[in-house]
Amino acid sequence: MNRLAGLTGLRRLTAWTRLIPALLLAVVSVSALGAPANDEAAAKRLSQLLNQAQTITGRFSQLTLDGSGTQLQETTGQLALKRPGLFRWHTDAPQEQLLVSNGKKVWLYDPDLEQVTIQALDQRLTHTPALLLSGDVSQIRQSFTISHQESGDVVDFTLTPKAKDSLFDSLRLSFRKGVLNDMQLIDSIGQRTNILFLGVKMNETLDAKQFTFDIPSGTDVIQ
Repeated sequence: MNRLAGLTGLRRLTAWTRLIPALLLAVVSVSALGAPANDEAAAKRLSQLLNQAQTITGRFSQLTLDGSGTQLQETTGQLALKRPGLFRWHTDAPQEQLLVSNGKKVWLYDPDLEQVTIQALDQRLTHTPALLLSGDVSQIRQSFTISHQESGDVVDFTLTPKAKDSLFDSLRLSFRKGVLNDMQLIDSIGQRTNILFLGVKMNETLDAKQFTFDIPSGTDVIQ
């Protein structure tokens, strides 16, 4: 049971929708924006915005809703991302969890269960949305159909996975004044995970040690 729970939890969280279960809903109005740009122009614009941040740190507030709009979970926490493929996502107590990747493998640590699950990092962007922010942006057009709308200092992107086995049906990524602002993922049953990023800082020097995980003594390890 612990192994099944651990693997299921890792699959959820590496999707950012569920350690990350979560995304506090940040609503960016697009009603006054123009028609979506074509895929090539949208991909180029998104790559420009992502490439300007080699590291990202900040806090997040996450809200998960079911298909009817009923709240399932609300969490907060801290994040740190570094290209290529390094990320650290720490959800605050009382639902504390830590997700860490060194670009090759992922550790999902649950301090309440005293359990860590270790798994190879799935490099597919549609299976690991965190890689959109910390990985190789040149893969974006290969993995998604992209449109974007821009008005004033807000740029709003909608990404639809091309692969049928994606963990989500659509992903919205928004920037304000060139800085990451919020993300929303919607899955096949209509569940929405909304994340608002707070106090975002870009291109600060980050200690490489925070992208590895030293397993505490007595922790149950699931490979």
